[in-house]
Amino acid sequence: MSLPIFEIEDQLRSILSNPSKNCRIVVEAPTGSGKSTQVPQIIIDSGQVEKGEIYVLQPRRIAARMLARRVASERNQKVGREVGYQVRFESVISRDTRIRFVTEGILIRRLLEDPELKGISAIVFDEFHERNFFGDVSLARCLEVQETRRPDLKIVVMSATLEIEPLKAYFGECAHHLKSEGRTYPVQIEYCPPKERHKDQIWDLAVRAIRDHFKTCAVEGHTLVFMPGRHEIRKTVEGLRRASWAKNFEILELYGDLPPEKQDAAISNSTRPKIVVATNVAETSITIDGVLLVIDSGLERRSAFDSRRGITTLHIEKISQASADQRSGRAGRTAPGKAIRLWSQRDQETRAQATPSEILRMDLSEAVLLLKASGISDIRNFRWFEKPDPNALEKAIERVTQLGALDDTEALTEMGLEISRLPVAPQYGRILVEAASLGCLDYFAIVTAAAQSRPFFLSGKGQVDRSDYQAAGDQSDYQALVRAWQQASRARFDRHACDQIGVHGGAGRDIDRIARQLSTVAKRMYPNQAQNREPDSEQIADILITGFSDRVAIKNNSATLACQLVGKRRGMLEKGSIVTKIPTPFIASEVIEIEGKDVQVKLDYCTSVSEALLQKHFPNDFSEYNGGIYNSSNRRVEGRVETRFRDLVITSKSSGEVPEAEASRILAEQVFNGELTLKKWDRKVDEYIARINLLARTFPEYEIPEIDDDAKMLLLEQICTGAFSYKEIKDRPVMDELTNWIPGQYYGLLDRLLPERVELKEGKHSRVFYVENEKPKISVMIQHLFGIDRTPTVGDGRIPLVVEILAPNQRPVQVTEDLAGFWRGSYAGVRAQLRGRYPKHDWPEPKS
Repeated sequence: MSLPIFEIEDQLRSILSNPSKNCRIVVEAPTGSGKSTQVPQIIIDSGQVEKGEIYVLQPRRIAARMLARRVASERNQKVGREVGYQVRFESVISRDTRIRFVTEGILIRRLLEDPELKGISAIVFDEFHERNFFGDVSLARCLEVQETRRPDLKIVVMSATLEIEPLKAYFGECAHHLKSEGRTYPVQIEYCPPKERHKDQIWDLAVRAIRDHFKTCAVEGHTLVFMPGRHEIRKTVEGLRRASWAKNFEILELYGDLPPEKQDAAISNSTRPKIVVATNVAETSITIDGVLLVIDSGLERRSAFDSRRGITTLHIEKISQASADQRSGRAGRTAPGKAIRLWSQRDQETRAQATPSEILRMDLSEAVLLLKASGISDIRNFRWFEKPDPNALEKAIERVTQLGALDDTEALTEMGLEISRLPVAPQYGRILVEAASLGCLDYFAIVTAAAQSRPFFLSGKGQVDRSDYQAAGDQSDYQALVRAWQQASRARFDRHACDQIGVHGGAGRDIDRIARQLSTVAKRMYPNQAQNREPDSEQIADILITGFSDRVAIKNNSATLACQLVGKRRGMLEKGSIVTKIPTPFIASEVIEIEGKDVQVKLDYCTSVSEALLQKHFPNDFSEYNGGIYNSSNRRVEGRVETRFRDLVITSKSSGEVPEAEASRILAEQVFNGELTLKKWDRKVDEYIARINLLARTFPEYEIPEIDDDAKMLLLEQICTGAFSYKEIKDRPVMDELTNWIPGQYYGLLDRLLPERVELKEGKHSRVFYVENEKPKISVMIQHLFGIDRTPTVGDGRIPLVVEILAPNQRPVQVTEDLAGFWRGSYAGVRAQLRGRYPKHDWPEPKS
C-alpha cells in the first residue's frame, strides 16, 4: 500500500464503477511506481469485473512470467490459479484464473478466435510507451470491439514516458487520464566515455567503471549493468569473475531466454551485494529491489526489418534519451543512487528522444494476415495509432499474396485462413500447412520450433557441430538439425549428454515443447491423417519453397560463399551449410543481417532446390533474357542468354557482342548504383552539381534544368559512350560533360551568382561549401569575423550563407545564419569560454 500508484486508486475505482459505455483510461506513472503489479489488482478488487478475466499485456515474455509470479505471491496463491500467464508456446492458467499476464501476440490471436472477447472484462496495455508492434494493432482492434460489440469492455493503457496527448486524442472524448507522480530518489548521472588510447570493448569499460566506483564508495545495495545482448553479458560476467575485487559480489545474468530459475535468482532479494548484468528486459516492468548503482552501456541490440531488401537486420544501436532516463531511474527506487553512462554528455544530447516504434521497423506480413483474418478488408485505412510506412505495407501485402494467403483482389483465401490459425510467422505457417497436407507435420513442427527458439547447436572451438550430423545424399541443413535433435530427445535433453553431442539441452527441450504445441494446433486441420512421415531431400525442398520463395538464392561460383538472392540481394553462406557443396539454387530459411566486425547478410538453414521444382510451384515467375549483362568478376559488359527466376539468374551462357548503346547504359547503371567508381567524379563534381541545382531553384527565370537522377544517368551514359569495360571508363573526364549543362548564353552566370569563394573584408576570402539539399556554408575563424555585422550572402543577396564559426584551433564553436544576432547574443558566452584558452588573441568586448 506504500507504492506511489495508490495515489490514484480512488479515482481508478470511481471511473470503473461509472456505468457509462466505452471506459478508456490512460494511466501515466513512472517505472517502479507499482502500476504493473497493482493496477490489475485494483481493478479486480473493485468488484466491477466480477464475471470476467483481466488481460494484462506485456511487451516481453520474461515480464509476463515474473509479474504473474509476483502478483500471485502478493495474493498468497500459486501462479496458475487466480493469477496466471500465457506467452507464445507456454501457458500457466486454470479455470480459476482472473488476472492473466500475456504477451501482445496472444491477445491478437484471441481476437481471431473470438472477436467479441467473451469472458474478458478488462484489458490492460502495460508499458505502452515501448510501442511494440502487436500492442499497436491489438489496441486498435480492442477499441473497435468496444465500439461495435462490447461497450462494457474496459480498456486501460499504462505508460511511463509516452507523450500522453496523442494517446488521449486517439481514445477520443471518453478518455480518462490518471497520473501518478511516483516517488523516486535523486540519481547522480556521471558520464564516462571511453578513452581513445585504451581501445577497450564495452564490457571492459563496464568492469572498470564498477571497480573505480567502489574504490571511493562503500559497497551498498546492488549494481545493475545494461548490455546490448547475451554475448556482451557473457563477456562482462567473465571479466567480473576474473576480478579479485569482485569476489564478494553475487554475479548474475538476466535476459529473455534465460531459464526461469536463473531469472528468479537475478531479481530476488539477496543479503549479498549483487551485480546483475542484463539486457533491456530490466529497463521496464521488472524491478530489482535495492539497486543503487546503474552502469549503462548506452546500447541495445535492435531487430528491424528492411522491407526494401526483405532482410531482418540485427544491429547494435544507441539507445534513446528516454531509454537512458529509464535505465538511470533504476538506481533511485529505494535510496539515492548513481548512474554511470559509458558515453559522453555531448553524445547524449545528439541521441534520439525516443526509440522508433516497432511498427515502423518490422515485417508487416503477420499484421496483414491477422487483420485480414479478423475481418479487416481495408488495411491501408485501418485505425493505426501510428501509420506504418506505405511502401513497407505494400511489400507485406505482396509477400502474403505470394504465400497464397491472399488472392488477386487481396481477399483472404482458404489457405490464408489456415495459416492465420497457426501462432507463427506466415512463412512458417505456410510450410506447416503444406507439411500437414503431405503427412510430414511432426518433422516440420521441429523445423519451425527450432526457428522460434534459441540456437540449438553449441558454438566454440572443438565443439561437435552440425556437419557431424550430415549424411550422404543430404540436400538440406534441416536434415542434420532434426537428426541432432532426435539424438538429444533420446537422451531426454540431459545437459551433460547434450554437451557431449554438441547441442544445447535447454534449447532442445524448448523445441520439443513448441513442436508439440504446433503439431496439436495444426493437426486439427487434418484430424484423420498420420503426420509422422519423414520427408526426403526433395520433399523438404517441395514444402519449404511454398513459404520461402522470396529467399531463393544461388552461389556466385563454386569457389565462394558469396551468393545472390531474389530481389537483387546479396549474402554470405554459413560455412557449415550443406549447400556449399551443391551447385544448384537453394532456399535460405534464415536471412539476417548481423553486425560484427563487418555488417554481413548471413544465409543459413539452407535447402537445395531444383529448377524443375521452382517451375512446378511458380511457372509464371520464370523468364528468358538475351542481351547485355555486367560481369562483376571481370568488370565487363557481356552478351548473355539467361534463365531467370523472378530477377535471379538461374542459368547463363554467352551470346556474343552487345550493342554499344546498351553497353554504355549498363556501365552507367553500375556507376549510378555505386558498384563502380569514376576516379574523376570527385567532391568538386558533387559541389558543381549542387551549385547548378541551387541556381536552378533560386533563379527559375533562367530556365536552367536541375540535374536530377535521370539527368545523372544521362550524363553517365555520355561519359561511358563506346566503352564495354570499367577499365575504359574509370579515368574518363567528368567535368567536360557537366560544364556543357548551362547554355552558352549564360556563360559565367554560375561563377557570378554562386561563386566558389566570397570576400569577407580587407582582401580576406572564404571558401563556400555547396552540398546538395543543404544551405551553402562558410567556415571562418572567429578573429576573421570581428567587424563583420552582416551575414555574407551569395546569389545577388538572395541566399544568406550559414556561418560556421571556428575557434583558433579550427574547431567549430557556433553555427549561425545571423551574424548580427550572434554578436548581440551568444558571443559573450563564446568569448568567456575561449579567451582563457587563447589569451594571445584579441577578444573585443561584446556589443551592448
